[in-house]
Amino acid sequence: MQAMLNQAFRCDAVPPELMDQLWASGWRHFGSTFFRYSHSPDADGVHTITPLRIDLERFVPSRSQRRVGRRNADLTHAFVPAQLSDEARALFQIHKTRFKDNVPDDLDTFLSPEPARVPCACVECRVCLPDGRLIALSYLDLGAQATSAVYGVFDPAHARRSLGIHTMLLEIEHSRALGGRYYYPGYATLEPSPYDYKRQFAGLEQLDWESGEWRPLGLNPNTI
Repeated sequence: MQAMLNQAFRCDAVPPELMDQLWASGWRHFGSTFFRYSHSPDADGVHTITPLRIDLERFVPSRSQRRVGRRNADLTHAFVPAQLSDEARALFQIHKTRFKDNVPDDLDTFLSPEPARVPCACVECRVCLPDGRLIALSYLDLGAQATSAVYGVFDPAHARRSLGIHTMLLEIEHSRALGGRYYYPGYATLEPSPYDYKRQFAGLEQLDWESGEWRPLGLNPNTI
């Protein structure tokens, strides 16, 4: 049986090359707190955590993902230095009404007071309606050869647009434009969970905690 892994440390400044190494070893961070763990208990039992990454050289959008792009063709987006604005905090409060369990308190839970540079370079992807109203926002860390999704929020009133998937696709496109090799969308679990949408991307790899190796993860044909 695999031993449980549960580690954490704090750091306010991490260079891009080291961020690549940390992500490749299964580390993530919220603010200046870095963590990695192999199991997560909740009311339904213990779930096995699986770090994920997308090999950008092998990524091709699926039919359903291309439909998401067409559905949102009227929207505009921009990548700018990350910030903890009142506008972002307000959107977060609307977004969190979607949750029934483990409801986060505020956006500060996930970002440092200076998210554009602490603990590493970070940009935000702003998605707006034609009239300029912000309806989705995601945060993307920048490494040397990799990027990593931190957190994303959207207005539930526009749920039919699949904005969570849309911002992930925009982050993948931006990561490619920067010359990145890997995009880290975060953790999922071996068991069915609300994070299964992260498994719907081509070029996906999964970290084996015991060997430390990344292995290709097959797609569920029902999601393509």
